[in-house]
Amino acid sequence: MTYPRDLPVGPRLEVPADDVHLWALDTPGGTRVPAAAAAELAPAERRRAAAFVRPSGRLLYVRAHLALRRLLSAYTGIAPALLELRRDACPRCAGPHGRPVLADPPGLHFSLSHSHGLALIGIARTPVGVDVQRVPTARTVELCLPVLRPREQRELLDLPAAARPRAFGELWTRKEALLKGIGTGLSHGVGAAPYLGTHHASCRSAGARGWSVADLPGCPDHAAAVALAATGPGTGRAVLREVPHAFLHLPGRQAAELLGGVEPALRTAVPAPGRPGRPRRPGPSPSRPRRQGETWPRP
Repeated sequence: MTYPRDLPVGPRLEVPADDVHLWALDTPGGTRVPAAAAAELAPAERRRAAAFVRPSGRLLYVRAHLALRRLLSAYTGIAPALLELRRDACPRCAGPHGRPVLADPPGLHFSLSHSHGLALIGIARTPVGVDVQRVPTARTVELCLPVLRPREQRELLDLPAAARPRAFGELWTRKEALLKGIGTGLSHGVGAAPYLGTHHASCRSAGARGWSVADLPGCPDHAAAVALAATGPGTGRAVLREVPHAFLHLPGRQAAELLGGVEPALRTAVPAPGRPGRPRRPGPSPSRPRRQGETWPRP
């Protein structure tokens, strides 16, 4: 069976102007990717997947990039294999490593991150950055602490030792999400990010002006964050859904219909600078049990 150019009948999903749609995807052990689905990837994506040494990393990369293409297909109505993805120029040095963008149609922005069995995709009408990282070890925190801003270092060191790994992971993902959204990524180091510590929501850091940055709660083993270019002074909204595992085994049209029917697992405010927001959980999907306080899939 082949379906790399199977077209949805028009877009199945739509994201409002002030919102960001987030999609979480886990990689269950032993899951294979059908060859027909893998054919939807571009040659450069297939080469990158082949370069992974660990099968688990290769599987997560392939599943995440297939999910990205199929989600963009559901939002645009263009077949996954026909979507042309490219890199914008870096806004800092003009190098060819800026934000990944859709060549056509304009007006839809996306971001992808994956780490240790979990992937996160953000889709919005304005530039967006997402990041997900497994909560680091205490040793990793100790080694990476010096690259943070002095105020951020002091805030982390003021915490009990047991609380630092989670707090550090949340801080790091906020920084990476913002840098991805801006388009510089980590090419100039995480030190290029402005202050995004404990009180980032109540201050107006020069490097983050025009951006809203928020943590994404509900994932016990990972930290995650989203950065969204603000369209005005108001508060945006992040809506998190889980990508169904069945999406890999369906033709593009049926996959788009499946994704269009997924109910949100989490809704949370993405506040403008100086306006901290509170997450609102609509509750877990009845088809999949969750642990208390959990809204994400567990890898």
